[in-house]
Amino acid sequence: MAKQPVAGRAKTRLVPPLTDESAAALYRCFLEDVLATVRAAARPAAFTPFVAYTPAAARDYFSSIAPDFQLIPQQSGQIENATDSSPLNPASSQLGDRLQNVLSTALRQGHRQVAAINSDSPTLPSELLRAAFHRLDDPHVDAVFGPCADGGYYLIGVKKAPERLVTAVEMSTPTVLQDTLAVAEEETLRVELLPEWYDVDSADDLERLRIELAAHPERAPASNRFFNKTWPSKSSFRL
Repeated sequence: MAKQPVAGRAKTRLVPPLTDESAAALYRCFLEDVLATVRAAARPAAFTPFVAYTPAAARDYFSSIAPDFQLIPQQSGQIENATDSSPLNPASSQLGDRLQNVLSTALRQGHRQVAAINSDSPTLPSELLRAAFHRLDDPHVDAVFGPCADGGYYLIGVKKAPERLVTAVEMSTPTVLQDTLAVAEEETLRVELLPEWYDVDSADDLERLRIELAAHPERAPASNRFFNKTWPSKSSFRL
């Protein structure tokens, strides 16, 4: 799940300490790192990589940075090169509706499992993506979630359209995962949880990422270059 990194529209919760321009630049680095993670995971696991992008006009941009990925507009259109001509709902703008559209559309193309990840976790290990599909291989598992430290989730994996798992929950709150698990229990769905990771939505998250990459720059090379060239020290964040 990704958006075009336009200044003033990308990672706005990081402004301040970042500027609109540097926040968009950082998000471009996030995209580069997350795409690399998906590629690394897909090689041994043999799954099909997609970018579910927004806005609809960003198709050319994502074609240029991810030519080896199939593309799904989050809010309208169809999967590239697919036989199913059913459009995504053009009126859906909320994250839950967009997740429902993207996941269910991918499943309609014949994929028996589908997992969506955010583009805000540049150091997410590729092993966690492979683990999601391994968990879904279990016939006793209906859905997989990757918990985030802020109460949300960085990954959702399903074998059928998620429906109320995403549409009946208010997104972007500290209780997203808790509320989602409550819906899963109501629907008698069997859920597995992956290890916790974190996304970068606040100045504290940004500092956590900087510290992690100072010790392990190989985990997100593009994001690490951003810190080294644009924000070389903690004082640069104006915290």
